[in-house]
Amino acid sequence: MASWFYASEGKQQGPYPEGQFRDLVAQGIVRPDTLVWSEGMAGWQKAAEIPGLIGGGPPMVPAGGPPTMGAGGYGGGGSLSIDFGILEFTWRSIVMMIGIAFIIPAPWAFVWYTQWIVSCVKVPGRPNLSFTGNAMTLVPWFFGFIVLMIVVGFTGSQLLGNLLLIAQIVLYWLLIKWMVANLASNGQPLGLSFTGSVWAYIGWNLLFAISIITIIGWAWVAAAQLRWFYRNIEGTQREIVFQGSGLGILWRGIVAAILSSLLIPIPWVYRWIMNWFASQTELAPRGSLGA
Repeated sequence: MASWFYASEGKQQGPYPEGQFRDLVAQGIVRPDTLVWSEGMAGWQKAAEIPGLIGGGPPMVPAGGPPTMGAGGYGGGGSLSIDFGILEFTWRSIVMMIGIAFIIPAPWAFVWYTQWIVSCVKVPGRPNLSFTGNAMTLVPWFFGFIVLMIVVGFTGSQLLGNLLLIAQIVLYWLLIKWMVANLASNGQPLGLSFTGSVWAYIGWNLLFAISIITIIGWAWVAAAQLRWFYRNIEGTQREIVFQGSGLGILWRGIVAAILSSLLIPIPWVYRWIMNWFASQTELAPRGSLGA
């Protein structure tokens, strides 16, 4: 009798004997779009794609050993990558900037752009990465902030100005939590969450602002903040680690600033920078990187 596994909220469940797994199917716990695996299958598949599993009859599966589930996917480790066409990046970026300039379409333009850029990211073991967030979630945050900006502009209050800055940082923190929670693969939510505290996030932003005074220190702060960010992503069984150095960020930042001042190279520069950051983001079994 075959043993079965299924994926729930990004985590591997099982093994279950054939009879018990059939009960899970009958109860609706394992749905047609649930990722499942049994002995001999090359990889995880949706239950509906397994002949005989959904709707009765003996499932047709071979014999073999189970794949490993890991952070952000099912499979081994490796680095992320990202790729997109220059022309597509250019027109999409222009459309997004126009949407933001007109203010009201901004939440929809942001989500539309995010859905595209996330689909360009390749994660080891996580095919067809996607973003499932709804723009309506951003509407109260975004327009509430706009109203606060207008009030500050009319009153000219220094206190309200400081509150506006804090509100902006808190909104960015909420945005990060929302984006991480809405990542999916093959239409299945990854079940990830960002658990970094808002106070820590505010602290990192203040440290970054102070580091600007040193001219070059910001790059090392940025690298440390990114490592903190990855450490606080939960719902994974692999470590997510940023391997890049502050020096690597610094010289690339300088080159990017120089080239971007010429305007035309901006799309190529953006792709180059994003490719580097992705290549420096590594997934590995827990504890293996420190061994």
